[in-house]
Amino acid sequence: MSRLIVMIAQRLALGVFTMFIVSIVIFAAIEALPGDFAQAILGQGATPEAVAAIRDSLGMDRTAVERYFAWLGGAVTGDFGVSFSQLSFQSQYGQTGERDVVTVADQLRPRFANTIFLAATAAVVAVPLSLGLGILAALYRGSVLDRIANIGSLTSISSPEFFVAYLLILFLSAANPIFPSISKIHADLDFWQQVYRTVLPALTLTLVVTAHMMRMTRVAIINLLSSQYIEMARLKGVPRWRIIVHHALPNALAPIINVVALNLAYLVTGVVVVEVVFVYPGVGQLFVDAVKLRDMPTVQACCLIFAAAYILLNLTADVVSVLTNPRLRHPR
Repeated sequence: MSRLIVMIAQRLALGVFTMFIVSIVIFAAIEALPGDFAQAILGQGATPEAVAAIRDSLGMDRTAVERYFAWLGGAVTGDFGVSFSQLSFQSQYGQTGERDVVTVADQLRPRFANTIFLAATAAVVAVPLSLGLGILAALYRGSVLDRIANIGSLTSISSPEFFVAYLLILFLSAANPIFPSISKIHADLDFWQQVYRTVLPALTLTLVVTAHMMRMTRVAIINLLSSQYIEMARLKGVPRWRIIVHHALPNALAPIINVVALNLAYLVTGVVVVEVVFVYPGVGQLFVDAVKLRDMPTVQACCLIFAAAYILLNLTADVVSVLTNPRLRHPR
């Protein structure tokens, strides 16, 4: 047990270190961008005094190292700074320096909740569907079902998200007005109204990630079906469904968990294109808007959230794989 705890602690420490390195890369990439952010906020007609005032108020006169650790310390506590796009200075910039501000956290909070809602809606459908199709394709290998599943998965993997999204809009919104093409959700809607407006983007994500999970599940089960202990179970007359559920599937959990975690991470971090197509008010849409407006604190925060979600889900998959695999729990 102590060795298992040490192994999990090492993986968690590696995740924290990876997140630290990623934060440095994000901050350095933003710092390397050309142009003066203070000048961009105020516009071309701003006076030197106004530019100097905003640089001082936002801490831009400090060194890059000081600003990085100040930003990192704030990010750890949930404070990502002030949104540049929402700054509204009074007419006398250099004299009063008063402003009405909207913090990055204020913008992120509802958007992140919307993105999680979209990802969860897609995951509820995609994960059991892909596992079920993968098991059936492995169980009836070479059958018509297996061939149809493989053709469908290859077609889905080969199609970009925006192409799948526009096809769904064409057939389920334009030609047959079943679902709205613009997924505008807000807190005033009840749960089922939000689900209804989220169907098309969730279906797009489901079609994209199901194929990968289904194929990996199929491969993992097929590899185990050729094992000696599976052959022994067949010779003893154990039913095929019992061999899959009680013998093959538990031993295939590690690779299946890893691929499911990767695709769940994609549901959170890869929603940018889908959210833009459906005008869905999530973190991906906020990220694109922030890039257009050169709102660098928001860009940094979105990148950090995407990276944290990806690393956290992969860490979870790594730890669960260790817990479900005796060979990893008790290495020689």
